[in-house]
Amino acid sequence: MQIKSVRWTIVTAAAVIGAVLVTLSACEASPGGGAKNGLPGPHVRVPRVPPVPRAAAAGPDWQQPDRSVPVGDPGRLPGVGGVLQAEIPADTRQVVAVYGEGADSADSTVVLYTREDRGWQPVGSWPAHNGRSGWTTDHHAGDGRSPVGVFTVTDAGGVLPNPGTRLSYAQGRDLYTPPHYWRPAYRHDFDYVIAIDYNRLRGTPPHDTTRPLGAARGGAIWLHLDHGSGTSACIGLPMEAMAHLLRTLDPARDPVVVMGDRPTLLS
Repeated sequence: MQIKSVRWTIVTAAAVIGAVLVTLSACEASPGGGAKNGLPGPHVRVPRVPPVPRAAAAGPDWQQPDRSVPVGDPGRLPGVGGVLQAEIPADTRQVVAVYGEGADSADSTVVLYTREDRGWQPVGSWPAHNGRSGWTTDHHAGDGRSPVGVFTVTDAGGVLPNPGTRLSYAQGRDLYTPPHYWRPAYRHDFDYVIAIDYNRLRGTPPHDTTRPLGAARGGAIWLHLDHGSGTSACIGLPMEAMAHLLRTLDPARDPVVVMGDRPTLLS
């Protein structure tokens, strides 16, 4: 009986580890030290733009950056055209907008907006990275591109303890620590993660491997810590940005991520 019990424990542990590695493969690095698919590893980091203090962001004198924060009709999300604008739920009061610099670029800017009586107001802006090959409206596993669209956000997690988020949070070093063979620059990618609800079940932890559209359509697309270069499909952000988003996003305000390259977002 003891031998059978030990065998069952080993099989169960192997299954759990396998599931975790499959999940983490969304932003994995190759054993050779570069990024997935043998592409180069991290490049020089984009200079960090510090988050806007809350009080200053809400004030009338706060000036928006020329390119990182698009401007326009305050009743419409800046930089987003009619197609994706129509997909933002009517009850949504928080949007994490990811503005990709180009269809084939890994560089982007993330802006957090809240909907107030006077329209959409930016409350923070950070440099970021998206899929190393850019963006796509037809994402498939391994294409190195982030999916364009409007996605809900409901669940978070990471290696580090809950920083005070209202989102459902699954913490666990065994769940989110990358494999030992990843490059050092990637080792803290998943200290904090927020699951983007692309091809996943809402209400499940980020590491859940259920793929409603099938495995070929990819999954495990997260907001997570930046490693200085493009990802396999996720959005990489500075630590202070992830901590701010985790503490600010509120399920009662129906937050969504609106993301894509700037030309496609405007279509």
